[in-house]
Amino acid sequence: MNKKDTCEIFCYDEEKVNRIQGDLQTVDISGVSQMLKAIADENRAKITYALCQEDELCVCDIANILGVTVANASHHLRTLYKQRIVNYRKEGKLSFYSLNDEHIKQIMMIALTHKKEVEVNV
Repeated sequence: MNKKDTCEIFCYDEEKVNRIQGDLQTVDISGVSQMLKAIADENRAKITYALCQEDELCVCDIANILGVTVANASHHLRTLYKQRIVNYRKEGKLSFYSLNDEHIKQIMMIALTHKKEVEVNV
């Protein structure tokens, strides 16, 4: 660790620390962490992005977009479904997936925008 990126003495703002520790007790950080972890997998991020582009896709569409088997796509979709990132519906023998809500789309688009800005400012 570089000396420039750490405090050289130990002191803290007790009021800020206590307030934020209290705030952490009232929010579901663990749930947010699990949701972000699910999207953090590259294939699941691609699925999420694809569903930002189209309101709904079937498992076969997603498998072809990713270049993976239907079984592999289904595995990733189940993970996203368990984290409430996607919804699914059955129509005959087809399973269709869509984003759970607009917030997921916003998270993905904000992350992509941030990544572009960081690359430009390096």
